[in-house]
Amino acid sequence: MEWEVVIGLETHAQLSTKSKIFSGAATAYGAAPNSQACLVDLGFPGQLPVLNKEAVRMAVKFGLAIGAEIGMRSVFARKNYFYPDLPKGYQISQFELPIVGKGEINVVQEDASTKTVGITRAHLEEDAGKSMHEGFAAHSGIDLNRAGTPLIEIVTEPDMRSAKEAIAYAKKLHGLLIYLEICDGNMQEGSFRCDANVSLRPKGQEEFGTRAEIKNINSFRFMEKAINFEIERQQEILEDGGVIVQETRLYDSDKDETRSMRSKEEANDYRYFPDPDLLPVELEESFVEGVRKTLPELPDVKRQRFVDEFALSDYDATILTDSRPLADYYEAVVAVCKEPKLAANWVMGDFSASLNKDDKDLADSPVNAEMLGGMLIRIKDNTISGKIAKTVFEAMWAGEGDVDTIVEAKGLKQVTDAGAIEALVDEVIANNAGQVEAYKGGKEQLFGFFVGQVMKASKGKANPAMVNELLKKRLA
Repeated sequence: MEWEVVIGLETHAQLSTKSKIFSGAATAYGAAPNSQACLVDLGFPGQLPVLNKEAVRMAVKFGLAIGAEIGMRSVFARKNYFYPDLPKGYQISQFELPIVGKGEINVVQEDASTKTVGITRAHLEEDAGKSMHEGFAAHSGIDLNRAGTPLIEIVTEPDMRSAKEAIAYAKKLHGLLIYLEICDGNMQEGSFRCDANVSLRPKGQEEFGTRAEIKNINSFRFMEKAINFEIERQQEILEDGGVIVQETRLYDSDKDETRSMRSKEEANDYRYFPDPDLLPVELEESFVEGVRKTLPELPDVKRQRFVDEFALSDYDATILTDSRPLADYYEAVVAVCKEPKLAANWVMGDFSASLNKDDKDLADSPVNAEMLGGMLIRIKDNTISGKIAKTVFEAMWAGEGDVDTIVEAKGLKQVTDAGAIEALVDEVIANNAGQVEAYKGGKEQLFGFFVGQVMKASKGKANPAMVNELLKKRLA
């Protein structure tokens, strides 16, 4: 039987507020265990929550960015369950009336087609603490620093049909949250975590199959592996005549498998009811419009502008606008050199490769936009060739100065003197009589050999265009 995969994602994004959603405790990462949990977070009697206005602003900003319905009246509810890292015995979340309603995110696929993923809702809630198992012999530790940290949970429609589509959506969402400056997106620190709901159904069937939820996947690579494993697991069960059990599963990256954690709860298991300590949130139009004015140029708009203004391909524009810092860096390089395509090639090529190789953030790059733009000017005015530029770039990356300093210090200035290049061409032709005869006999592929010999003789400094032109004349 042919099966169709159905995937929906639930993403928990930590909002970049300085304090927690219902208390004044700090949210900074890396503090000593339980040093950032106040009486409100710990659920002490008589301690009342107070809503963080900045968390509301950030949630509305996200809703506006995806063209979603904004809940002008939203209600906080208590989601009741017992777990050691949830000291109150309930989590404050939103259920029937979330702050963000239906919206959509357009995702460019590998084949350049666009997939629209529907957003069901996005709601505000508080995070729970964290159970610690490592370093404890016969017990577990509880760190409540994260308790009360503001989250926005973003729930999709079951619109994705493969792990690759799910990853493409997750990356697009990740980039958008960083663009909006409402989440730092750090997956290692738990700022961006995804749960994947995966099910299978016979191709052509309208009704959904029974889903399994894979919890707290904290990397795109693991997400793809977890979803693909789950697809294979469910397919094997169904084809053997078995039944899929609705459950929550955990992905074990060491064994590359998912395993059962618990049966999947339904909404009524949590006994949701409006939190009596928090009033409904009622937004004014002036507040929403004020947030709208703070929206930056969004990725899709920026991508189209790069295509129109810089004559880039859709592919190049998509890569360059995936990250707001990279897009800003690229525009700064273009502002210096006025060569959009050349700048795109270098930013996506050697520059990005160097960042990845050294595991650096763009903010820590030793080559700023002015330095890279200056080097591209020297390629454009024939001071250096593209090949020499690679040597110059490596030296800039190593902290040896700007392009002019390096070219002067290393004697890398390109040779553009026609007489000097002619002499090298004549020398190469004289030293390779056999190859010249073969070339004139029809082996035109030998032309690249002659170019290489001239460039080698010039130590890479000869202007390649002039070398090609003079060789063609001499060999003719």
